[in-house]
Amino acid sequence: MGDNEEDLPGPSINQLAGEENVAVRIKLERDSRGWSTNALSDRLNAAGYEMNPSAVWRIENGQRRVTVDDALGFAEVFGISLVNLVGPPRLAAHARAMELVEDIRRAYRASHMANLAAAQARDALDAYLDEHPDVREEAEAAASLAVAEELTGLPQPYQLRNRPSPNRKDTE
Repeated sequence: MGDNEEDLPGPSINQLAGEENVAVRIKLERDSRGWSTNALSDRLNAAGYEMNPSAVWRIENGQRRVTVDDALGFAEVFGISLVNLVGPPRLAAHARAMELVEDIRRAYRASHMANLAAAQARDALDAYLDEHPDVREEAEAAASLAVAEELTGLPQPYQLRNRPSPNRKDTE
């Protein structure tokens, strides 16, 4: 097996990102909203991204390259992420799938940010307790209790997966 793109599992790089994808996606988004190239140009200009209608047409038809600024402008006026804009056009035709992909991305980002905030809070508490060892035991107990209260109030992943289906009839 070589190092050619065709040999790699999953979608090719061309399917995942690129100017051609952006051009197809821009046309799909514009058409789905019923906007003319003039209307899209007006929205881009109002958002601070200068572009005339013929430039929109040329981009959609592969006759003009898409700059990073152009892509940012299109993503903004369409209300989608840049990652979403450059993604596979065939998937873009299924708006709900793209929304769900975006939901996953946002949830992972929020989870990462929450984990980072928790680690920073823990580090701050540890630094404080290094300076005030006389309250370490009580503070550690309070922190453990706070975490336990948060965890017991949230649905656990195994609880969500193992719930019986409402349509399932138990035969026991």
